[in-house]
Amino acid sequence: MEIAATKRLRLRLLQADDLRAFVTYRSHPDVARYQSWEPTYAMTDAEALLAAQADVAFGTPGAWVQVAALDRASGELVGDCAVHVLADQPATAEVGVTLAPERRGSGLATEALGAIVSTLFEDHHMHRVFAVVDGRNTAVQNLFRRLGFRCEARHVEADWFKGEWTTTRVYAMLEREWRVART
Repeated sequence: MEIAATKRLRLRLLQADDLRAFVTYRSHPDVARYQSWEPTYAMTDAEALLAAQADVAFGTPGAWVQVAALDRASGELVGDCAVHVLADQPATAEVGVTLAPERRGSGLATEALGAIVSTLFEDHHMHRVFAVVDGRNTAVQNLFRRLGFRCEARHVEADWFKGEWTTTRVYAMLEREWRVART
């Protein structure tokens, strides 16, 4: 089922035939650096993730889903967006994005996440969409600013992550802000 489409991308739930490419970019050290997984990410990890999300629809409160970002021309998996609608706040969604390293710098992450955010506000009637990012990841912070998100919080050395204290930032946008930004 297609969730969204852009000029260059098709966005749909992750499928079994995506897993080889998914594992390839997730196991890249530069990709794993700011993410919850390690560069040792393996096919068994991807299969377990897919199995855990097998019966979960996009926008289901309390569940994470991975949305595959596919190049429209080639059908190649170039990245994915993670979406989590909060169980206790079903009009609030957390998002994230991962892109294959060879596709970085092309605007595809902005395009993919922008389409996901639009879908969440337009079709799923979200009130708020947010992301928690590693404070060292300036590229993703710039991405969220390009999309019109504001930095709501900076939590200094609040997260013990991969053997060190890290600072996180929370970026967010309200539906009314998104509407104004689109006009």
